[in-house]
Amino acid sequence: MNSELSSQQVKDIGEQGLLERLQRFCPPEIIGDDAAVLETAPEQSLVVTTDVLVDGIHFSNLTTSPEDAGWRAAAANLSDLAAMGAFPLGITVGLGLPGEVRVNWVERLYQGMTECLQKYNTAIVGGDIVRSPVTTLAITAFGQVNPHRIIRRSAAVIGDAIVVTGVHGASHAGLELLLHPEFGQNLKNPEHTALIRAHQRPQPRLDVLPILQKILTPNTQLLTPNSPPPIAGMDSSDGLADAIIQICRASGVGAVLEHRQIPVPKTFNHWLTQEQALEYALYGGEDFELVLCLPQEPASALVQHLGQDAAIVGRITAGSTVLLHDQQKKFPDQVLSLSQGFQHFGQ
Repeated sequence: MNSELSSQQVKDIGEQGLLERLQRFCPPEIIGDDAAVLETAPEQSLVVTTDVLVDGIHFSNLTTSPEDAGWRAAAANLSDLAAMGAFPLGITVGLGLPGEVRVNWVERLYQGMTECLQKYNTAIVGGDIVRSPVTTLAITAFGQVNPHRIIRRSAAVIGDAIVVTGVHGASHAGLELLLHPEFGQNLKNPEHTALIRAHQRPQPRLDVLPILQKILTPNTQLLTPNSPPPIAGMDSSDGLADAIIQICRASGVGAVLEHRQIPVPKTFNHWLTQEQALEYALYGGEDFELVLCLPQEPASALVQHLGQDAAIVGRITAGSTVLLHDQQKKFPDQVLSLSQGFQHFGQ
């Protein structure tokens, strides 16, 4: 790449110049007006989610390339759509930039977003750019779902099985390795690479939705054509414990989790203590798996379809307490709380 172009700063080309550069990442037939028009299918509900990422909090040049920052930003929003049972239609991008940011950095950010979105036939359909003292990325994602297939946090009922669609703790482990390379000296190269990739290139679990549709068909006793699905859920972007607690609060129920059923990367077995592995899994965050509560039979079928990384980790109970239990009684019971994970504006 021409060194003069790669060193060019945003203030050198201004808002319109930057917009011209970024429009090539968007479908030309959609952008250019004051708003995007997205056609949805009949009998579909539009699902909208917004996520804001701030330099130094959600991403850093120390751990994340511009392409990876873009990928993670797009993946976070697609994961929110998946958690609602919705398939993506498009995203808009709000970008706040200091004038000294290099144009090449912004283009690489958009390239990462595009690489993630292309996997799901989703496009950047518009957005806005403003001057800001700190780099900020605000994405709004649009998805569609049959109104009778929306997944909500408030639908968990006593007796439901709690399913996670994959391992937890990998993203946090990858971040630790990036911040403290000495931590992973006893890891093999593929293991080290896999954990870092889990942090830098998380995969939104949109692949789970067709499987759920197959399991919860209108022909079963569990689901009639106009009834809501017997399923509650959200994603685990803020940690597994956070997701289960949020679902229980919204549904007015409690939960019991089984310590040894929580799936973690096999790498953890010879690298971390059991206590550390559990901490990463429960509170590390940014794994972007789905946490779903549904009756035992379809829960077992879902785990079987997804394979060995998915697991039933507990059950929904009466009350309001979310309890971590160890059947082997090696670890004492532990009440989970939101205060143990990351919270914006927390101490």
